[in-house]
Amino acid sequence: MDPSHIQEIPINAGILVISTSRTEKEDKSGVIIKQLLNETKISVIYTTVIPDKIQEIRSGVIRALETCNCIILTGGTGITKDDCTIEAVEPLLEKHLDGFGELFRMKSYEEVGTRMLLSRAIAGTIGTNIIFCIPGSPSAATLATREIIIPEIKHLLTHVNK
Repeated sequence: MDPSHIQEIPINAGILVISTSRTEKEDKSGVIIKQLLNETKISVIYTTVIPDKIQEIRSGVIRALETCNCIILTGGTGITKDDCTIEAVEPLLEKHLDGFGELFRMKSYEEVGTRMLLSRAIAGTIGTNIIFCIPGSPSAATLATREIIIPEIKHLLTHVNK
């Protein structure tokens, strides 16, 4: 492997669970994400539950950016009137990683069929940080984290830090 493509960059992850109905005690997806990251020696240094409100989500991302270079938001990516994670985060992104959402939906299709149309998963950069917005179901959180985020995060951070 070409070392210019993947360098040993310390990864400090933050997990933001977006939900108006779940508390930290009821959250499953954030717990799964944290467990998967910890299993691969990725430090999770920030976790919080935030209601589905644009300004609160933006404030949560900005707080996480103070200490984290990999931020994963889970929940609020659907199409109900309360789902606003994408609307909150997208204007903050400097560069979009369109392939993330495309790959997530492709892999989701293999698991849930055409119901993947409900997913508006996105990723992008803010400064030298990578942001992922993924659905809030435990299966979606597992799929995105295990199959896409963990295998690519060092590669992405290497490039965004050049």
